[in-house]
Amino acid sequence: MTEKTKIIQVDYLARVEGEGAMYVRIDDDKVTDVKLKIFEPPRFFEAFLRGRHHTEAPDITARICGICPVAYQMSAVHAIESISGVILPEYLRDLRRLLYCGEWISSHTLHMYMLHIPDFLGYAGAVEMAKDHGDIVRRGLELKKAGNAIMATLGGREVHPINVRVGGFYKLPNRAEMKTLGQTLRHARDLAQQTLDWIATLDFPDLERDYIFVALRHESEYPFNEGRVVSSQGLDIPVEEFPNHFEEIHVEHSTALQGRMKDGNAYFVGPMARFNLNYDRLPEPIQVAAKAGGLEHPVKNPFRSLLVRALETVYACDEALRIIDAFKKRDPFVEIPLVAGTGHAITEAPRGLLYHRYTIDDQGIIQDAVIIPPTSQNQPTIEEDLFDLVTQNLHLPDAELQHLCEQSIRNYDPCISCATHFLNIKVERNR
Repeated sequence: MTEKTKIIQVDYLARVEGEGAMYVRIDDDKVTDVKLKIFEPPRFFEAFLRGRHHTEAPDITARICGICPVAYQMSAVHAIESISGVILPEYLRDLRRLLYCGEWISSHTLHMYMLHIPDFLGYAGAVEMAKDHGDIVRRGLELKKAGNAIMATLGGREVHPINVRVGGFYKLPNRAEMKTLGQTLRHARDLAQQTLDWIATLDFPDLERDYIFVALRHESEYPFNEGRVVSSQGLDIPVEEFPNHFEEIHVEHSTALQGRMKDGNAYFVGPMARFNLNYDRLPEPIQVAAKAGGLEHPVKNPFRSLLVRALETVYACDEALRIIDAFKKRDPFVEIPLVAGTGHAITEAPRGLLYHRYTIDDQGIIQDAVIIPPTSQNQPTIEEDLFDLVTQNLHLPDAELQHLCEQSIRNYDPCISCATHFLNIKVERNR
């Protein structure tokens, strides 16, 4: 190493899962290269699905991620059901939204309290933060537990739910179980509002960019399972046209594929995209809560995504209570006729768009499967954020710059089981 070169390296971060590196090169006080290097070993889930009966897809895909298994299940069943064209009854559709509410509450709360808020308060992690802010951490754990309760009640268990099937659910809870769940969610709603109010008091680093936001948009609802794919640049397409406008590419510095628009542009999926493209679909009380929390529409600072996650958690509690209060015990599923063909679906995982495509034959055997998770789609945007962030903060000491970059990556809540894998940091300063 010469006097012109500085290297900063973090071998392992306790608050993320996996391995990887970030490379920053600065020549004459100008950022010339930024790479988020992800060392993701092959996981072969798409290959596992080929040759299996299509009814196995919900259980296989649930194992892809322990943090957002519902998202994988929902995208799988919607894609397979789309081949037959059967539309589920409204009550089953609502119960799927309820299950998704549980995942949003659990996942968002895990991210906020355990992974990201320590950055804002200056702690190495949640354990260290708990020594000074035990009440705050306990609130987060209690709120996450409420999300888990939804998944256990409706999904059969908290992690990798087993009650989801093509056509609905294997069984439905009884009214007493749903009444108990409602009591849990009413308390959770208070905790979620407290979380939003508290996060609104935090200081957020400055960074605003003109992103291309992409999300689902439903004709009347804030999106979970259904809608068209829309963007902040005017794109408006059905989900089956997703491959015509978006693609995954391999880059030399990463074993994880990166999602881009076919015109080469990076794009942004996740809570900020949903909020910006569906603000008018939020119920009025949630819009009021957004304004009270300082969330002016649209939001372009990725660090404020923490606030959007808190708002979505409040919304998920309200939506869960709406569905629970209307619950009546009915048939747990409808039969889906076997039809050969190709089906597409996109649902809104906590981290953003999750695309599934399946081709099945006349025996119901999966011939081909394509799965594109949200983190792979956000990777190019993360790199662009880092480029701008480092450019604006060259005056900082390397240690502070390193911390800011790590915090910037955590804005996206990169999926721990799917494609997180970071962060060694190497900074070269040539002067």
